[in-house]
Amino acid sequence: MMKQWLKKWTVWEFFPWWLANVPVYGFWLWFAARSRHLVFFSNVNPSIPLGGAMGESKHDILKLISREILPKTVFVPGKEPIEKVLAAVENAGIGYPLIAKPDVGERGFLVKKIASPGELAEYLERYPVDFIIQEFLTLPLEMTVLYHRFPDGHRFGITSVCVKEFLSVTGDGYSSVRSLMQQQLRASLQLRRFERESPELLAQIPAPGEIRLLEPIGNHCRGTKFLNGNHLIDQVLLDAFEPVCVQLPGVLYGRFDLKCENLDALRRGEFKVMELNGVFGEPAHVYDPAFGMWRAYRDFYRHWKILFDLSRAQLRRGVPPTRHAEAWQFIRRYFQYKKQLEAR
Repeated sequence: MMKQWLKKWTVWEFFPWWLANVPVYGFWLWFAARSRHLVFFSNVNPSIPLGGAMGESKHDILKLISREILPKTVFVPGKEPIEKVLAAVENAGIGYPLIAKPDVGERGFLVKKIASPGELAEYLERYPVDFIIQEFLTLPLEMTVLYHRFPDGHRFGITSVCVKEFLSVTGDGYSSVRSLMQQQLRASLQLRRFERESPELLAQIPAPGEIRLLEPIGNHCRGTKFLNGNHLIDQVLLDAFEPVCVQLPGVLYGRFDLKCENLDALRRGEFKVMELNGVFGEPAHVYDPAFGMWRAYRDFYRHWKILFDLSRAQLRRGVPPTRHAEAWQFIRRYFQYKKQLEAR
């Protein structure tokens, strides 16, 4: 336990989110002062409330994306009768397991892999808010790709590619999942959550050489390892993504969370987009354990500079940021919403 505690407070990758972002708050305030507006970034993606900083509807964003690259998806209004939900899931051709996620939320908040209709009914009853239900994609490679494009139509870039490695353990034939998790830092930091959510899994003993997947949701806070894939950025990748990005009305900056068969398929533009994050879509490659804290903050600064430049370009086109009073009301409602769900 002492080793875990020390690593959590001395290894940058495992810092609590609020602490790791202290310098990032400084970047925000610096560019806000230069813009004379606290939410200057909100005009970068005028099709999304606050530009996608927080509290936006995932469903509304997905409607902007071509259906050909989306998984099968169903929007479920809060408190929808479960009979209607199950019928909609069946009509959409979504089988089990499936993914349920609240329409509003970030960083894997309440995202869950659901194994049966009964489990889905129980989950939606516990959290009676708008939900999105998606097919569980079995494509083996999950990645993020962060892009930006200037409104003049002549400048397009990809500045972050992240490859995700899911949390797993390898069996030896006699150690329990709990014991195997205790032997690796990344997994051990997730033990308390597994004790709460999946205690039966911890007692299982994987066969020798068996790779046991522990977490199918690709969020860093759930133990997924993020690997720097920026070496993949070249003209071929730009050509694969630019046609997709230019078709997104009013979205100049965004991060795709996607799955694909392999890197060759990605470069051919053959992938499925699970989500599109807005202006607060982080350059996820910086969380690679080998990347280092100072390089990470350098890249965070570069991305805030891109947001600043995009905001100024929008101002020149007559697109203002959200008024402070309106932004504050939106933020306040979001935190009230999240507090209510966390209390359940």
